Amino acid sequence: MLYFTDSYALIEFIGGNKGYEGYFTGENDIITTKLNLLELYYFLISRYSEEKAEEYFASFLPKVVELEDEHLKDGAKFRFTHKKQNILYIDAIGYELACSMKIKFLTGDKEFEGMPNVEFINGR
Repeated sequence: MLYFTDSYALIEFIGGNKGYEGYFTGENDIITTKLNLLELYYFLISRYSEEKAEEYFASFLPKVVELEDEHLKDGAKFRFTHKKQNILYIDAIGYELACSMKIKFLTGDKEFEGMPNVEFINGR
């Protein structure tokens, strides 16, 4: 099965959260966007090192899908509709991309818990 992984899921997987392992191996596969890799890169240089950031950026780069204008617009609409939940633009865009591709949005971000089309895994 294919999943869209947000930055939260990528960080949890790298951090060794066992709940995410099965999504990155075996018959499952993931996709993400360069925006999510941007967040991941920042997190890794701030917590670990630029070398680790470079390593993971390169390893996830083949999993990147390009964003279309409609994904950006739909993300903005989703964020506006859910403005009380304080959902970030990058997450809103990723969620809408996953919905448009009819795949699950993999996250542990509490703002998405209980939403349709979300595979929620507790983290941190």
